[in-house]
Amino acid sequence: MNAPTVLDRPLDHTPPSPPAAQRTWRPVLWALPPVLVVLAIAVYPISRVLIESTATPTGRGTSVWSSVLSSESFRNALWRTISIAVASTAGCLMLGTFLAVVLAFVPFPGSAVVGRLIDTVLTLPSFLVTLAFTFLYGTAGAINALITEITGRATPLLDFLTTPWGVIAAETTFFTPFVVRPLLAAFTQLPREQLDVAASLGASPWRVLRQVVLPEAWPALAAGGSLVLLLTLNEFGIVLFTGAKGVITLPALIYTRGIVTFDLPGAAVLASVQVALSLLFYAGYRMLFARCTAPRGR
Repeated sequence: MNAPTVLDRPLDHTPPSPPAAQRTWRPVLWALPPVLVVLAIAVYPISRVLIESTATPTGRGTSVWSSVLSSESFRNALWRTISIAVASTAGCLMLGTFLAVVLAFVPFPGSAVVGRLIDTVLTLPSFLVTLAFTFLYGTAGAINALITEITGRATPLLDFLTTPWGVIAAETTFFTPFVVRPLLAAFTQLPREQLDVAASLGASPWRVLRQVVLPEAWPALAAGGSLVLLLTLNEFGIVLFTGAKGVITLPALIYTRGIVTFDLPGAAVLASVQVALSLLFYAGYRMLFARCTAPRGR
């Protein structure tokens, strides 16, 4: 019997393995583009701001930091920024929870259209809300004009747009959909059998909502509320259009220092504080979200 030749052997279609050096460098090459993007859009701007904040007329130092952080305008802007963000977030949580519960569990004609309109708000620029507020609630707005026509008042009854309450109302109106959307998604995951059992045992709708629905929606509520807190903390357009000169937050003060008075080192100090504040709130959000999503019993 003849010995098998090379042509009689089955062909091996397995591609040759890459060299060890190529296997080592391939993950690095794949990671390089996202690393460059992060460096370009996050690390470099923050580093540049920190470097600019140490610029002094004689070189480098911390004199600008000391001057800015000890100023009354900074303290007032910091307090105003945090208080408006917290108040707006609380308003969004209350209004968003109410709207989500009604849309999810109280069906009414046109509820789907209302849900779509709420989603549409997410695509609109924030200054449209401020313009709408001006046309409705401004001193020369439609509501004040109607009240003046009915009562004959010489001065407008509503005059709150240039106060922190006007900014809070506008931010609550604009950012509430960021709470409604995750809550609606969480409510769709609730088993209807659980709600039916609770109702069949005689639980009132309020008790079902408090003891069954909301505990399951805590992660979505925490996510939506934390996102709103970060957005309102850094909001500038609504403050600029609504609050005007009556409300000075950190973003507005940064704009004034950097663009109006051209004090770039002072603006860089304020921007550094703003970044640190945002990162602090984001860390709190991550801790809260991890606790809400952790399995029960741990």
